[in-house]
Amino acid sequence: MRRLVLILPLAGLIAAVAESPLTLVVCAPGYPGNTEQAQPVMDDLATQLSAAAGWDVDGLDAVYHERLQPGIDRLTAPDAAMALVPLPLYLEHRETLQLKPVLQVVHASGRPETWTLVARKGAVSKPEDLEGWELAGMPVYSRRFVRRVALADWGRLPENVELRFSSRIVSILRRAAAGENVAVLLDAAQAKALPKLGFAADLEVVTVSPSMIGSLVCSVSDRIDTGRQRGLVEALSALHRNDGSEELLETLRINRFEPLDADRLEAIEHSFDGGPSGS
Repeated sequence: MRRLVLILPLAGLIAAVAESPLTLVVCAPGYPGNTEQAQPVMDDLATQLSAAAGWDVDGLDAVYHERLQPGIDRLTAPDAAMALVPLPLYLEHRETLQLKPVLQVVHASGRPETWTLVARKGAVSKPEDLEGWELAGMPVYSRRFVRRVALADWGRLPENVELRFSSRIVSILRRAAAGENVAVLLDAAQAKALPKLGFAADLEVVTVSPSMIGSLVCSVSDRIDTGRQRGLVEALSALHRNDGSEELLETLRINRFEPLDADRLEAIEHSFDGGPSGS
């Protein structure tokens, strides 16, 4: 009888640990907002997903990081079970963080992501023209992504290109238009907005990447069990059809979540891992 009394509390403890709250970490280096400003939106996201998955209201938390290292640090925490990250971050950190993709994100435009290289008009036509130049943009925290994925079809970049992460895209474009030796890598939304700049006539598109996955939802280090992961994946997949989710998705700049194109992702991973070495 005494042994049974000891076993029952232990079973309760195990159940409590199994159902402990999980966190979805959204990390988008260089994109607008900060952790504090985004928290109300993250709370709304967590609430809607918990309800759709049939979880307790406090079964899921969500947090946003617009800076790379704080986001990486947060993803190493024991409760960080799911991640929503851009493709460059996934490729660069998928092994160390044990990221396993389960869904891909369709951004607000409804179209796949592309990467557009822009420079001052007439200055750049081939990779060799970037000798000694600066190449800046938001995905440049992953230099291998720039060299082996985004610009791989254009050609091999010179070794002495200075690759620099920056979120101040308009300022860098203004420098390029003014004649500085700087090229800028834009995502699809930024490229679409380019003609609206007052100095756009002094710039030109040098090359555009093939279309590719923009962002991914991943499990992190097997911290979520199969059943709960399935429920969350189903909730995310149906979110765009739920009443009241339109404003949330618009704020997140997301159209919908859709099944992973595993073959396409595998091809991108192969390019990232096996392309020419970058600095």
